This record gives sequence, C-alpha cells and structure tokens, in this order.
Amino acid sequence: MTLYPVLPPLLLLLVAAVVIAARVVTLRRLLTAPRRRPTAVWRWAGVTAAALLLLLAAARPVVGADAQTTPAGSADGEPNVFLVVDRSPEMGVTDMAGEQSRMDAARADIAAVIARYPRARFAVIAFASSPDLEWPLSPDTWSLRPVLAAETPYAAAPDAVFETNVAAAGNVLRYQLISARQQFPRAQNLVFYLGTGAGASRAPQRQFDLAENSVDGGAVLGYGTAAGGVVPQRPSVRSSVDESALRAVAEQIGVPYVARDGRPDSEDALFEGTDEPAEAPDAVTVSSAAVETYWAPAIAAAALILLELTLMLRDYRRTRPPPVDVIT
Repeated sequence: MTLYPVLPPLLLLLVAAVVIAARVVTLRRLLTAPRRRPTAVWRWAGVTAAALLLLLAAARPVVGADAQTTPAGSADGEPNVFLVVDRSPEMGVTDMAGEQSRMDAARADIAAVIARYPRARFAVIAFASSPDLEWPLSPDTWSLRPVLAAETPYAAAPDAVFETNVAAAGNVLRYQLISARQQFPRAQNLVFYLGTGAGASRAPQRQFDLAENSVDGGAVLGYGTAAGGVVPQRPSVRSSVDESALRAVAEQIGVPYVARDGRPDSEDALFEGTDEPAEAPDAVTVSSAAVETYWAPAIAAAALILLELTLMLRDYRRTRPPPVDVIT
C-alpha cells in the first residue's frame, strides 16, 4: 500500500494531531460530567471514528503498483514544427506550375509537412506587415488541417503589398521557440518558413534574431518565379520571388533555402534539412494498475456522520418545548 495524501504530509499530520487532541478533551469532559447519558460514550466513539476515517481518506491509500503502459520515448520526444506562413497579397500571384497561386503551392507543401510528422506538435505564425499567432503549439492536427486548407492571402489594402516585412514574425517565433524548449526539452524544433521574399515591398526589412541553438531543422521555402506575375486586385504591381531575401532569412534561421515550383513530385526537397521521423515505438513498462481505496473510509465516515445527525435530530425533537397557545 502506498499513500498519496491530498495535503502535504506535515500539514496532514498537524491536522490529525489537532483532531485527536480535540476529541481527547471532549472525552475527558464527557467522563467528568455529573449527568452522563449511557449512550454518550458510544456517540463520542462514532464521531471520533468518523474523523479518523476522513483523515485516512485524505491520506489517499493506493493498493498495487502505480505503473502504466507507456511508449518508449514519450510525446516529449516528438518534434515541434513551426509553420511561418506569408499571407501577404503577393502570395496570391498565379505564377506557379499549373497556374497555381503561390498560396496554393504553399498549402500543398504544408500538407506534406503534416503528413511527414503526423505525431508532431504544430504552431502556425502568419505574417504580412505584422505577425499573427494563428495556431498555438498543439498536437491536434485533425483540427489544424481544415484551418490550413482555408488559408488565403490577407485582403489587399491599397498599400498592403508595399508594407510586407520578410521578418515580421521574428519576435513571435523567437519566444515560441524559447517556450517550446522549456516545455519539451527533448524535442526537436523545426521551422518551415513559406514566403515570396517581399520583393514588391518598400518597407525597411527586419531580420530574424533567434536564440542560439533554438532551431534543429526545417527549411525556407520560396514561392514564385523570376518573371513573376500581377498581384491580385493591384494590376499595376508585379511581384517576383526575391531569392536573395529568402536566402538571407534561411541563413538567419539556420536552415536551407528551397525554391518551390508547386510540383508534388518535388516534395523530398522540403526535408533536406531535417532528420527522418522516428518509427512509432513499442509499448513498454507494463504492470498492474494501482487501485484507489480512499472511497472506502470516506463512505464509512459518511455513514457514521449521518447516524450522528439522525440522533441529534431525534434529541432536538425530544427536548423541544411544547408549543404555547397565546390568547389574545
């Protein structure tokens, strides 16, 4: 038998000492009372037993081995995958293979990443001129898939295409990586950056400044062609991929740069900077389950307390003065 007290052990011992002392004082007063009822000692014993049983229940006795069947290499070892997605108007340009938009190609690559790491935790950081944590780090890929499938470029405000910042997600990614390292110290942090390089932007471009050794793999994926295309809703603006900016982002993050053409047969290039995902481990640590027994003393204590309440109600009804008629 093992005890798992609901209170710190020292505090539970202190409560037990106070309860026992109070019951001893009550017994001494009861024994020295001039007029003692025959059942008084038995009732004292019942209340005392109830108090001791409640203390035993609070100690939470457990019978059996407290072990479970767990996989070798727990969820702490699964990777954390951060998807940094460019949602600027330039991602709507249709200059990819098969006349796809850049966002269409990015969505297909994101689906490939999720299929590659089905047990990973995913976070999604979208950006254009500013960042937005769209999906906090979570292993719930079932709910994430429809969210990503509906990902589109932001609505094009008049000057939005000129305000995109290639490193707008830098601070959010930095702190998400630090938090992930603290929560899952054994897990790899993989960063997949999907964007165009903000070739049409006129805003001063920031840089990624990530904590040292916070990224273990991933890739910067570049979408668009050198010839480029017209930005939707802005026919006077053409956008082409800015590979120099994307290569600089790859160097800042510490992952390789991969130019994407939107063809599904080129998915292997996405994972050149990452390790092969581990195979699902076999279950180990099989043993008998622990059995909680706190309920038994708790039920016994409840029965004794209910009995005492019944006797108190009976005594009250017996000693209650008879009603007095008031004549007016």
